[in-house]
Amino acid sequence: MMQFGFIDAQFVSFLVAITLLTISPGVDTLLVIRNTARGGVRDGITTSVAICCGLFIHATISALGISLILLQSAWAFHMFKLVGAGYLIWLGITSLLAARRGHSLPINGALKDAPAVSRWQPVKEGFLSNVLNPKTVVFYMAFLPQFIAPGDPALLKSLWLASVHFIIANIWQVSVVLMVGSAGKWLANARFAQTLNAATGTVLIVFGIRLALTQRPV
Repeated sequence: MMQFGFIDAQFVSFLVAITLLTISPGVDTLLVIRNTARGGVRDGITTSVAICCGLFIHATISALGISLILLQSAWAFHMFKLVGAGYLIWLGITSLLAARRGHSLPINGALKDAPAVSRWQPVKEGFLSNVLNPKTVVFYMAFLPQFIAPGDPALLKSLWLASVHFIIANIWQVSVVLMVGSAGKWLANARFAQTLNAATGTVLIVFGIRLALTQRPV
């Protein structure tokens, strides 16, 4: 049973820090925007929830110390980083291919002439994008312990903090989804769709390459 002691003196500091982190532009926000433009509000919200579900994986492995093994083993961390980088590059390539095909994007969540997307695709993309992100592993390993007192049950406290992060991140990302979803008039324009897909794909590939070339685990 979760104790009210989990909301302690440091909780406000955690709340401020995690909120600032969440609203900082990054891969998660970019993926939510792309999937909302591609499949409508439903896919955007699904992507957001899937991304945030990955936080519980990171909280668990952080509490169990698996992240520490990754940080101490240069080879293991390097391989994990390359997998994550490869996945971002793959997402970027799919966006560039969509731009090249010139498909128009959805109007009010209904695809106009783009190929049908599986209902599970945004789930897979969102979840894997978060779980395979080594920066999130490092962040949770370095950040969460600062808010876990020696007498706290590490796993339960980590999952509690991840739950708070889950709620804040979804509030922010769903807000982004609704803003993108309300831009249906522009999204339906094939030229705008190409530009958005090309820009998104390019940024994702750049993120992936930078991640693969980064020497330090940050």
